[in-house]
Amino acid sequence: MTSNILDDIDIGKLGELLQQARKKCGLTQADAAKFIDAARTTIVAIEKGDRRIKPNELIKLARAYGRSISDFVQSRPVIQPFEVQFRTANRQSEDEDLLISPSIAHLEELCRNYLELEGIMDAPLPQNYPQEYEVSNMPIEAAAESIAIAERQRLGLGDSPVAHLRNILEQSVGLRIFYIKMPPKYSEVYSFDDQLGGCMAINANHPEERRRWSLAHGYLHFLAHRRKPVVDFDGQYQRLPESERLAEAYPKYFLMPTSSLLKQFNDMHRSHGKFTPTNLFTMAHYYGVSVEALIYRLEGMALLPSGTWDRLRDRGLKVRKVQQEMGFGAIVQRSDMTPIHYQHLAIEALDQGLITEGRFANFLGADRLEARRIAEVLRDHSSGILEEITHLDLRQV
Repeated sequence: MTSNILDDIDIGKLGELLQQARKKCGLTQADAAKFIDAARTTIVAIEKGDRRIKPNELIKLARAYGRSISDFVQSRPVIQPFEVQFRTANRQSEDEDLLISPSIAHLEELCRNYLELEGIMDAPLPQNYPQEYEVSNMPIEAAAESIAIAERQRLGLGDSPVAHLRNILEQSVGLRIFYIKMPPKYSEVYSFDDQLGGCMAINANHPEERRRWSLAHGYLHFLAHRRKPVVDFDGQYQRLPESERLAEAYPKYFLMPTSSLLKQFNDMHRSHGKFTPTNLFTMAHYYGVSVEALIYRLEGMALLPSGTWDRLRDRGLKVRKVQQEMGFGAIVQRSDMTPIHYQHLAIEALDQGLITEGRFANFLGADRLEARRIAEVLRDHSSGILEEITHLDLRQV
């Protein structure tokens, strides 16, 4: 690395990136100064952008912070660190904070990568954001259903099941959604930033029914409490705040619209003269929700007696076993960590020589061998679409 690279960099932004990296490592300015054999005031000046860092100093600090040189010398947008947003927004114990902090940091890094790719390719993510919904002084259930109906209409979903919820929220709304492995009891992390827009991390370890529920839950926070960061996990509240009660209510109306559910229930009841457990499993699969969630929804509509789920569970109902016997496998959806738009920006940047293979691998969170395999899959997908279009006779469509 030559000094010319650093001469062209905004030292204010570089200083901020260095400061963020240092804080993530839990190091003080005095600690950092020792790595470059300098006074603490030197680090203060570097981080404030008052003093240009030397190449050998940057190498030493990057090594100390466990980062690569490219993390600092490449042009990357400076955004407010997520840890600052979540520190004041989520009151959780120190142990809980330690559990989820790596996932929050991972989401932040992926979002930074997304912005960087958009800048490299000059292709910002299209955003189809509605105005934030006003829900104050409205009954929770009525507000949740009203927003669900409005959003379904806005997105052209009608009252049919939402087959590809993640794709819709990524491509039709413009949210940045990543699947990240989290501790079991965590469902989702949501954040909003003026540069990034709406961002979500969903627990990749959960079954698809729960991931879909978490997506809808996080989407409500975007729709009604846009600037409030959220970490959602089991046992989080002794008493649910109003914002969380609304987010808890929203998925059942968005994923299982009342009009559609009534029609399905009445059709099945009329065909069999009763509503059977088989009908229950068929309907849950149709809407892509858990059997438990569907039962509670039907109980709420007074279509099933209160306590139905508890009675079935007490009789030893094995949901997965019944689903397998009925031929209902797990709901198959995309399990890739990154959004489709993100992936295609990365492969285009690689193929145009704008990023290295190593950087491509970093963007996709893979080693180089796996990155090459992903690159071939992405290229095959793109070329397949082009070939299909090229040979299409529009007069016969």
